[in-house]
Amino acid sequence: MRAIFQWKVGSRVLELGRRTLIMGVVNVTPDSFSDGGLYIDAEKAVVRAEHLLDEGATIIDVGGESTRPGASVASRIVAAASAIVIKHDPAPEGVAQTAPPVSEPVSEEPASEEPVSEEEERRRVLPVIRDLKRRRPDAVVSVDTYKASVARAAVELGAEVVNDVSGFRWDPKMAKTLAELKVGAVLMHTRGRPQEWRSLPPIGDPVLMVKRDLRQWAEAATLAGIKRDRLVLDPGFGFGKRFEENSPLLAHFAELQQMGFPLLAGVSRKSFIGRMLASDGKDKDKDKDAGVAERLYGTLAAETALILKGVHIIRTHDVRFAVEAARVADAIVASGG
Repeated sequence: MRAIFQWKVGSRVLELGRRTLIMGVVNVTPDSFSDGGLYIDAEKAVVRAEHLLDEGATIIDVGGESTRPGASVASRIVAAASAIVIKHDPAPEGVAQTAPPVSEPVSEEPASEEPVSEEEERRRVLPVIRDLKRRRPDAVVSVDTYKASVARAAVELGAEVVNDVSGFRWDPKMAKTLAELKVGAVLMHTRGRPQEWRSLPPIGDPVLMVKRDLRQWAEAATLAGIKRDRLVLDPGFGFGKRFEENSPLLAHFAELQQMGFPLLAGVSRKSFIGRMLASDGKDKDKDKDAGVAERLYGTLAAETALILKGVHIIRTHDVRFAVEAARVADAIVASGG
């Protein structure tokens, strides 16, 4: 059975657990892996968001910066955040640290472009959020950002959720800002930065590592003033995790319910799905992986498994198909399956 939560987002409450909520993705970026460039125009992005709402999305997640593998994040913010990182207890046996030891610096891949500035990210996402709220005042809008200033500006225009892929760690002002704004907050697990992911050491036990980190980061968030009933946790499939480290995280997803928070997951068309669908089912040659456009059915299989294991919110590009899959999976959950 799935725990029931009352998630406070802005001035209203979303019930989580009786049915799976679908978060539709709108990337206002030129370079996101799945739909980069399709909705960089604000009007097209708003039309896309309205279409996803009509298909059954409860939440629209608007993002203006790609965090695909190799992307460069704003180093100034990350450098500042590194000065206040909470110290971890020693990792359990068999679990790698979430970053390499200081004596073994990560060799970063050169980023393909400069990080997106706060000004550029605002220019991309704010008109979309403003116009969407004008056309659909009842829509629940989430802003996908790790920058506190962008989060604040988005909330002022009507966003009620902030979805931070860094777990509130890349911008030292984010946790306090969210506490002040009193919005819903998604705390996601990320290991390292996108430009480091391909050179990070392997994880001994990804499930133990994710549970440990999320517990500590959620505790830090509540100490910063974010109320528990405003937090949702996301294990961050693909974010700093190798292909073989995502499968056990999916298989043991139900264990994350032990943390006592509602859970969100995004597996939509990610590369590990493409590897699972490789032409021979196990080949490590990336040329044989299924392309982004060929990952829909694999994505739906993974999303269905996540619902059966207790996820509350599915973040996806393919809303209509996810809504239908969720109806069936929710019926099984409600029957005690």
